[in-house]
Amino acid sequence: MSKMINLTINNMPVSVEEGTTILEAAKKLSISIPTLCYHEDLCVAGNCRVCVVELVGMRTLQASCAVPARDNMQILTNSMKVRQARRHIIELLLSEHNADCTKCYKNGNCELQELSNEYRIGNRLFADLVTEKNYTIDQSSPSIMKDDSKCIRCQRCVRTCSELQAVSALAVSGKGNHMKISSFYDHPMHEVVCTNCGQCINRCPTGALIERNYIDEVWEAIYNPNKHVVVQTAPAVRVALGEELGYDPGERVTGKMVAALRRLGFDSVLDTDFTADLTIMEEGTELLTRLKKALVDGDTSVSLPMFTSCSPGWIKFIEHMFPELLPNLSTCKSPQQMFGTLAKTYYAQRKNIDPKDMVSISIMPCTAKKFESVRPEMRDSGFQDVDYVLTTRELAIMIKQAGINFMQLEDDKYDRFMGDSSGAAVIFGATGGVMEAALRTAYELVTGREVPFANLNITPVRGMEGVKEASIKIENVKADWSFLEGAELKVAIAHGLTNAKKLMTAIRDGKASYHFVEVMACPGGCLGGGGQPIPTSPEIRKKRTEAIYAEDEGLPIRKSHENPEVAAIYADFLSEPLGHKSHELLHTHYKARKRY
Repeated sequence: MSKMINLTINNMPVSVEEGTTILEAAKKLSISIPTLCYHEDLCVAGNCRVCVVELVGMRTLQASCAVPARDNMQILTNSMKVRQARRHIIELLLSEHNADCTKCYKNGNCELQELSNEYRIGNRLFADLVTEKNYTIDQSSPSIMKDDSKCIRCQRCVRTCSELQAVSALAVSGKGNHMKISSFYDHPMHEVVCTNCGQCINRCPTGALIERNYIDEVWEAIYNPNKHVVVQTAPAVRVALGEELGYDPGERVTGKMVAALRRLGFDSVLDTDFTADLTIMEEGTELLTRLKKALVDGDTSVSLPMFTSCSPGWIKFIEHMFPELLPNLSTCKSPQQMFGTLAKTYYAQRKNIDPKDMVSISIMPCTAKKFESVRPEMRDSGFQDVDYVLTTRELAIMIKQAGINFMQLEDDKYDRFMGDSSGAAVIFGATGGVMEAALRTAYELVTGREVPFANLNITPVRGMEGVKEASIKIENVKADWSFLEGAELKVAIAHGLTNAKKLMTAIRDGKASYHFVEVMACPGGCLGGGGQPIPTSPEIRKKRTEAIYAEDEGLPIRKSHENPEVAAIYADFLSEPLGHKSHELLHTHYKARKRY
């Protein structure tokens, strides 16, 4: 049992566990201490010093995020000395900050701006201290824009990229007045080992890192009478969009989101969940085919375990970091890209529309989807399959620009054609969701029975542990699958690329053995994506997760293979899973990338 210690903060007594920081102890008394470099997802830094407090009896102020509370401490968080120090720190940060707040993308959601307002920084004391600098704005990436003029060097992005994502595309360079956050040896962002995951954006307190914005291009397409504009929405968007539009985290706003998209002027409002179900059919068939070749045919060239391929941040990570394991990747495109190619083939044919007159938009929780959409591999329709990707945040901006009172909207439904989906597709948005959806279908196809878990909820693959393992015994199989009789299917799930690196290293080195592995680049999966509302925290991700599973349980169909729209597309267009046309349109391969 942890030792408890007693201290006072602003003359109020509090007891906390040993090892608790002063910042955390203050929260127990509902005392808010401002921070900039601190973030719940990251290790302690103490770089910015905005969180300083006074320890009675000590001459120097201490960073509350980095100093552990001790017995009998007497702490002041709001003394004159503390207030003056914080004010000077904020003023110093503002003295070299490009304060064009009214034009900044983060205006209204900038932590530095909030502190400046809170401390009523007016005529800045150090305004003339910093001479003009030659800042750079890097717009080379299709996903992320980096503006050095707004960077306060808190290093959250650096810690995110190295600790959380094991990539280290960003680093501190220079010292003193010349210190800055740079991409690898000051190369443009599109040239470095950046997975485009956008987690740095979600943790940047200012507008130094933001997503590349395609709102104007989408408006232009909507207003063009000669263009037929279709939009698809990812599973995780419906459980997060409300946070930008007046709702608390974890509210499901699916119907209102569909209604808003219609009011914005999209010609057809469709659901990425449809192709998530399709992904399960293709991916499940691919897994069973690999297992048959390995176990029955004795084909030693078959690469097992098979890895999921839905997360574009993960795809780029493995291309750079573990190219020797690329054969293990499923050849399935992500649901976004499956939808994009089918929109300009299957949908276009059924609607009698020339695909050159179509504009395909996707609403994603993920900045890496912007990069994925411009990959050369993603043009199997004969055009760029997905023309523009908007994040959850960008959709919220469009809704506000259109003057739509989101909370007052009546719920609407997706268009039926390429709009129907199952609960299995919805849970793609949570870590473990792709695995669970695949197991629901694969187990039933092989045995003729539902998975042996209450209410189809495969709880061993759920949860926020960085790496999860599970196994399922396969018994009493159908005749066609007799080679799997008595087999124990071993699976693993990782979310966050640091956890993916640990898992891949173990697999590569022969220290772990599985049949099927799911990897999501972002913490919590897509619901914690780099395009989701800011702020993000473990508690917010937990509420979004609960909402996703509630959405699944509330749907009439909860298994991908029971989606009638999926059956129809195979009958009318694709023939059968992994058939010639399905393989041509829905599958791809990736190539190794350099590791610098």
